[in-house]
Amino acid sequence: MSNSNASNSTDLVNIRDLLPEDIPILPLVIRPIFPNILTPIAFTGEDFLKAIQDAEEHYNGFIGLVFTKNIDDSDYFNSDLYEVGTVVKINKVTSLSQDSVQAIVFGVERFKKKKVVNGNSRICWKVKYNRENDDSSIELKAYMLAIMTSLKEIFEVNPILKEELKLLVSQASYDHPGIFIDFVSSMLKAEAKDLQELLEEFNIVDRSQRLLTMLKNELEISQLQARISKQIEDKVSKQQKEYFLREQLKLIKQELGLEKDEKSAVIDKIMERISHITLSPEAEKVVNEQMEKLSLLDQGSPEYHVARTYIESIVELPWGVFSKDRLDIKKAKTILDRDHYGLEDIKNNILEFVSTVIKTGNVNGSILCLVGPPGVGKTSIGKSIAESLNREFYRFSVGGMIDEAEIKGHRRTYIGAMPGKIIQSLKLVQTSNPVIMIDEIDKIGNSYRGDPASALLEVLDPEQNKDFLDHYLDIRYDLSKILFVTTANQLDTIPRPLLDRMEIIHLSGYILEEKLQIALKYLIPQQLKAHALNNNEISISKNALKFIIDKYAREAGVRTLDKCIRKIMRKVNLKIAEGNKEKVRISEKNIESYLGVPFFITEELYQKESPGVTLGLAWTSMGGATLYIEAVSISNKEGGLKLTGQLGDVMKESAEIAYSYVRSLLSKDKNLPIEIKEYFEKNKIHLHVPEGATPKDGPSAGITMALALYSLALNTPVKKGIAMTGELTLTGKVLPIGGVREKTIAARRVGVKELIFPKDNKKDFDRLPDFLKNGITVNYVDYFTDVLKYALVKK
Repeated sequence: MSNSNASNSTDLVNIRDLLPEDIPILPLVIRPIFPNILTPIAFTGEDFLKAIQDAEEHYNGFIGLVFTKNIDDSDYFNSDLYEVGTVVKINKVTSLSQDSVQAIVFGVERFKKKKVVNGNSRICWKVKYNRENDDSSIELKAYMLAIMTSLKEIFEVNPILKEELKLLVSQASYDHPGIFIDFVSSMLKAEAKDLQELLEEFNIVDRSQRLLTMLKNELEISQLQARISKQIEDKVSKQQKEYFLREQLKLIKQELGLEKDEKSAVIDKIMERISHITLSPEAEKVVNEQMEKLSLLDQGSPEYHVARTYIESIVELPWGVFSKDRLDIKKAKTILDRDHYGLEDIKNNILEFVSTVIKTGNVNGSILCLVGPPGVGKTSIGKSIAESLNREFYRFSVGGMIDEAEIKGHRRTYIGAMPGKIIQSLKLVQTSNPVIMIDEIDKIGNSYRGDPASALLEVLDPEQNKDFLDHYLDIRYDLSKILFVTTANQLDTIPRPLLDRMEIIHLSGYILEEKLQIALKYLIPQQLKAHALNNNEISISKNALKFIIDKYAREAGVRTLDKCIRKIMRKVNLKIAEGNKEKVRISEKNIESYLGVPFFITEELYQKESPGVTLGLAWTSMGGATLYIEAVSISNKEGGLKLTGQLGDVMKESAEIAYSYVRSLLSKDKNLPIEIKEYFEKNKIHLHVPEGATPKDGPSAGITMALALYSLALNTPVKKGIAMTGELTLTGKVLPIGGVREKTIAARRVGVKELIFPKDNKKDFDRLPDFLKNGITVNYVDYFTDVLKYALVKK
């Protein structure tokens, strides 16, 4: 090295002569310190401060620094230390406070622990020093040359170390290889454990070899880092280049008049749209204000995109755009007949409604509500109404909807705000007088986010919807020309204010004959087309269809029937795929091989007349149904009534009324023997309604339960083939019930030809179509005693 380094070497010899055998020890936690290097150190803690002061007072400023093998965070002096460290000379204390010290130290020599001795400091060792000579062998010189070559390669790829390494290489010589090697070692970014191993290598040739290996690793890391940096720079440069080129191309096109900037194009597009619609004065004012604002905003501004989206939402609505209604009631009737079999009374109601729309040119605030079981064609009727009037059709469901913003839109202050479903539907259909179907209105929800049913009031109320205010648009829009059609399975769960605004049309369901015609005219042709089959490959007989309807698809609608036909078609396709070339004929005999075991058995469980058993008629959300009621007696001096069959509260009350009434009736009949009059006092009655897993409720089984109890007490069976329905009062009066159509259909389905209805329901039965009434005898009763005349077997 230079002459100054030579003098430093002489100073080192003098310093080494002063090194004590016993020295205080301080633990290092970050990385070891090498000899021949001037290094700043900093410690915090009373023990460290005391050790520095002790070194200056008793050890001529010498102190040993040893790297920790395992750190004790609670007390560094209890840490596990390596046995090789560096003795340093404290050159200058730069900062000293109550519990911290900063100093500059010079590394003098390596040492190895011999043993622990007592001293003034917490840790004091007797050590052995490594006295290196500066004789340079040919091998060592070769290593020195290789180290300097590696250093040059490193600073070519690592600009951070470039200046330091360049200065080191320029001053390097072969006279003091140990100093040079320690200096290079102190600059390495290697792991602390690897640096400790380098410090512990006392043989200078072996140390040079180890250092050269570590430099090669450092070079590989630097080269890899340089490659990664270059790839990132190249990618960024390419993106920047493409961006500048696109901007230049855009400016060139604008100068040549070939293209407008994005902002101008957006504004021109909006203005063109405005020219094709007739905005309301309020909307026109808002659009003009927003357009002025849009022209002043920068494209990169978030507010620009908010304003643009808002204006586009306004101008994309069909302001003043109306589809022309078809003024042909015959065409409307043809469409309804084409799409739906039967439902003559429903069709007549719809045709009356459509003719009024045609005559007046507006819907007069009418909202239709189609109520009926699933699968009876409510949604398809809505489509047919739209086609009859030549209007666009849009359907959405509110089942389970709990957020009123779905109807009336979100405030524009929210992120991701958008208009409600009504405004969205108008944007899609592009006409201001479509037919909008709101499905599942009986299943609308309610939550802390608001009440969607209340939000629908403004939409459906003819006095309000001409000035409908969507929260997002914040501009009034006229909905009065829209024909709203809603659907529901039942009326009970529809909010009363909403129900009051609608005209109810009941779709009760289909009997077997209607289902048969629907299958022949609609379902089978549709499924043949959907499964790519034709009449030469498959045929389904009428008897097979009747069997399917009766044994597999008894519900009010035709959805299950459609599924059965679809299942048959798939199995036929499988046969064809397996090589079957003969026409597949589906008959009553082989239907089970396609659909499995029938779902339903006959509802006539009792093939013979039995006391205490009656057949009732019930209404459910799935349509009409028949249900048996059974009563048996158990000898018991205390009497009493037991009810089973998962009955609701109203039905339990009906049973108790029937029990009290029949007991009273028997006790007052002077013509009866005493054992019958006292029958209920000596017997406990068990009343059961089969299919116990199915919940049942309602008052209309009153006379049915009373008849079962009366029949049991007199030991007289009820006539076979008769079914009944009616609410019973405590005085024996029979009150009218609902669901006459559905209950009549249920009776026809199981082949019951004689019915008992309350007297006040005669007008309801008379309004039924002839094909439902034909072949059925109805007995009308005013009191329960009238029921006894028709129902009991005469002895």
